[in-house]
Amino acid sequence: MPGEQEVRVAALQMSCVDDLDANFRRIDELASEAAARGVRLALLPENSVFMGRRDDEKLAITEMPGVGPVQSFLADCARRHGMWLIAGSIPLNAGRADKCFGASIVWDAEGKERACYRKIHLFDVDLPDRDERYRESATMASGDSLVTVESPAGRLGLSICYDLRFPEMYRRLVDAGATVFSVPAAFTAATGEAHWRTLLRARAIENLAYVIAAGQHGRHPNGRITHGHSMIVDPWGEVLAEQPQGDGVVDAVIDIERPTRLRRDFPVLVHRRLDTGQDIDHR
Repeated sequence: MPGEQEVRVAALQMSCVDDLDANFRRIDELASEAAARGVRLALLPENSVFMGRRDDEKLAITEMPGVGPVQSFLADCARRHGMWLIAGSIPLNAGRADKCFGASIVWDAEGKERACYRKIHLFDVDLPDRDERYRESATMASGDSLVTVESPAGRLGLSICYDLRFPEMYRRLVDAGATVFSVPAAFTAATGEAHWRTLLRARAIENLAYVIAAGQHGRHPNGRITHGHSMIVDPWGEVLAEQPQGDGVVDAVIDIERPTRLRRDFPVLVHRRLDTGQDIDHR
């Protein structure tokens, strides 16, 4: 059993389809399994309730904040299973018909919403040497606020997928007190194979923080193949748990005081000498 300063957390790995009810059933099954293991906080992947055949199909299930069947189901799921639940991302109203926010919402064990983060960095890329092109900005609006929330796992800094490539975001979350990061994702198979594990370990190591990363896996209705490899990484960069493919509960016990101890004994964060406004001597 976890000690007084320890808590079991989990990443729930899924392969979502274009059927809300089917995804709801799978989320409920995984949440039930996590609860049976003693998990107190669980993270779902990005696009955790819907992966359509076209990107714009998610606009049909966009909800206003705090209202709608998706949010009602997830809040009830958290309450029924008695755990904190983080929706990796769901589509929320962005004030226009042609775009939505990708929102990571946190519910506590009573089903009360505690925080909502709207994805800041949008995945608009052409993959090198591959016939793959992504334009999230065609159907999504970008958020503009960083979010942390106190949780059973410590102060949680929220992020979503492509955010992982922007280390300055995580450093600002640390400056706001974060000791653990949530990284829900739907990384492509190609970028996941190349960068996923390295980036997750880097964000943990450079910030002396835990990372909980939940990924989509497998082939989805639009033909996209996602990387999977959900994992939990400790503040020293050790991967505590990982599942390469398949649906599952990826869980580990974390010591919520360890980041504080490491930051005291290995004070790299207070040794910083540069900021984003630092002058550069151009020669």
